Amino acid sequence: MCSKTIIIYWIVDVISILYVYCNYLHTLNTLVPWTLDVAPSIVLIGLLLFFPFVQPAEVWRRYKTDPLYHCTFVETMRVVVGLLLLLLGLCGSGAQGEAGGLGEVAEINQNTDPKHAAEESTEQTTKQTTSDVWTELRALRDMVVELNVHMELLQRENSDLQTRLNSSESRIDQLETENAEKPKVAFYAALTDARTLGPYNTDITLKYSKVFTNIGNAYNPSTGFFTAPVKGVYNLQLTVTAFHVGTIGVDVYKNNQRIMASREMNNNDRVPEYFTKSLVLELTAGDEIHLVLPSGCSIYDDNNNQSTFSGALLFTL
Repeated sequence: MCSKTIIIYWIVDVISILYVYCNYLHTLNTLVPWTLDVAPSIVLIGLLLFFPFVQPAEVWRRYKTDPLYHCTFVETMRVVVGLLLLLLGLCGSGAQGEAGGLGEVAEINQNTDPKHAAEESTEQTTKQTTSDVWTELRALRDMVVELNVHMELLQRENSDLQTRLNSSESRIDQLETENAEKPKVAFYAALTDARTLGPYNTDITLKYSKVFTNIGNAYNPSTGFFTAPVKGVYNLQLTVTAFHVGTIGVDVYKNNQRIMASREMNNNDRVPEYFTKSLVLELTAGDEIHLVLPSGCSIYDDNNNQSTFSGALLFTL
């Protein structure tokens, strides 16, 4: 076989090998993006591993002169390139297997995604529900604490009110006791139905015989004397009426001593004359008050009770 034919065969082989190598690279690059980056490195490594064992000038000389060496060289190149292709094929198979494994994992993930999503949704819903429950529980706890505080305030206010009520009840009981123990003194009496009394030549003790009120029995209608049962302040009132021309008047005596004298002049016997006096006296138990018609004076009374004598205890001392 001539050298030209061998060279042509060798070139065809190299072109075929490069074509196959490029196809492998293209296929691998679709699976592993970094294949094109490492392919030149693999070729360079193969060349570095092969060519240190040969001398280029000697190889070329023997290649042109020795047909046997030529055939051996061509076969050696084929083997080297074949080994390189085998290495690339193994890398491609590994990459394809890895890609296939990733695809299967992705497919499994896709198949399990709905279940996983449902589980995540359930877990998230459970967490949210738990969070809501705790929020409600905290709100209820705060409400209970607030109610307890409010209850304590109400109990305290109720205790204060109960204390005040007890104090008020005690005070009422005390006042009732004092009121029960306090003597009640009041009287009211009219003079007579005999119409006009006087004038006389001497002083006359007036006896108000028509008694309407005599609480405590401090007034004696038989004598006309009022006797203070306890020490205290008393209010005394008297009303005097007259129908004839002349002087009308009444004197007030305390323990037989005159303490007030009242006089009025009536100039018309057709028109009644009257006056009213009021006294506030501090009396000791046993003090006596009575009214006296002075000599030369007159007083009038009838069933209309126009001349009266009254008194009452205001408070004790």
